Parts: sequence; structure tokens; C-alpha cells
Amino acid sequence: MIYEYGVIIGRSKIHIKTDKREVVPEIIREIRQHIKALHDYIRENPRFQYALEPVDDDPNAPLIVRLMIEASKAAGVGPMASVAGAIVDLGLKKMLEMGSGVAVIENGGEVAAYTSGKEIVVSISTNENHLSGKIGLLITREDTPLGIATSTGRANQQTISFGAADSVTIIAENAAIADAAATSVCNAVVGEDAWKSIFKGVERARNIRGIKGGIILYKRHVGLFGKLPKIVKIK
Repeated sequence: MIYEYGVIIGRSKIHIKTDKREVVPEIIREIRQHIKALHDYIRENPRFQYALEPVDDDPNAPLIVRLMIEASKAAGVGPMASVAGAIVDLGLKKMLEMGSGVAVIENGGEVAAYTSGKEIVVSISTNENHLSGKIGLLITREDTPLGIATSTGRANQQTISFGAADSVTIIAENAAIADAAATSVCNAVVGEDAWKSIFKGVERARNIRGIKGGIILYKRHVGLFGKLPKIVKIK
């Protein structure tokens, strides 16, 4: 049986799926601690929150901050571009330490997942209404652990985007890299010619360590690259 649990911690909307219900309270505590550590760090280092480019390493920073710095350096973006992914990575790490055979944790659309056998379907969201929530990735044991993140070319109160893609979904070795990379690749998808714009995104992705593959949607055109889990239709 798979158990589901949702909780809001500050601006983070956390959704957990696991085959071990007893791990959930500890996962929530773990995530709260990491988010508090991040907030405390930002209070002492306010520029970290607004940096749009990678920042210098800080060996004395909390673990979540170090993960964000590493991911942002790989993708060439500011560290906050990977915050949601870093949170779910740390949640997944704790779930696996506690013996979960199925572990999925999502935060604002960014996903960290592991399965020891049971297949998992992760929905893909996009600004293309005819596709959003109607296609997904079929995740198998061989695919995991992995991170999945989606970025769109529309800025909001939580994210900053300089690109025009309807959506960029990145599959990577962890969610922090996927999160930062999705932002970076989306930023590269600009221009009137859809195929040329998508190719710019693919070229950007090729230079980011840790990416497994991705899906770029722009002006009703689709670009696929790398090694992707099976794409399935969601009823």
C-alpha cells in the first residue's frame, strides 16, 4: 500500500508518497529543520537569496545551502533556482535511510523519487493546456533515484524566468540539479523560430553535469533529448 501525506511549511507545499507510513512524521521534521537552516543562513547572508548567478562555496554553510550552491554552479544560475529541488532531495535521503521501498517527495512541482520495484507515474505540467497534466513519466527501479523539475517561461512570486518556453522538464541525478537546470535551459529557449529556440535549450542542457534527459515544449513544438523514462498518457 502507498500512503500519501501533504503539508505546508512556509512557502513549501510538500507532498509525500511512501510505502512506510511510519516515516512521515520524521520526514516532516527533517524538512522543517533544513528549511529553518536555510532561512537562518539567508538572514545572515541576504545576498544569497537574490543572486542570479552562482555564488562562492561556503564550507561552513548548512547542508541545504551547500547542495544549492553545487547545483547552481552546474547549471550557471543563482542558488535559489534549486531550493525546491534541494528540499525534496534531503527529504528523499531521509526516507531511504528509514527504509522506504517507494519514496516520492514533491515540492511545488519538483520531484525526488526512488522505487525498489513498483512503477511510479509523475505528471508533467506545462503552459500548454492541451497537454498539462495529461502526459507523464513512467518511473521504474532502473531509473531511480532521480530528480524531476519543470520550469516555464512565466515569472511569478516564487520564480524568476528569462525564457519563453511553455515548459522545460529536466530529469537528472537529483532534484536540485534538475531544478537549477530546468531554469537554465528554459532561460535559453527564446526567439520566434520554435525549432531554433528549442535547439538552444538542448545545447544549454548538454553543458550541465548530472542531466539525464529532458522535454522542451515551445509554440506547440516538442524537443526531446537524452535518456528519458517512458512517456505515458494520463487518463
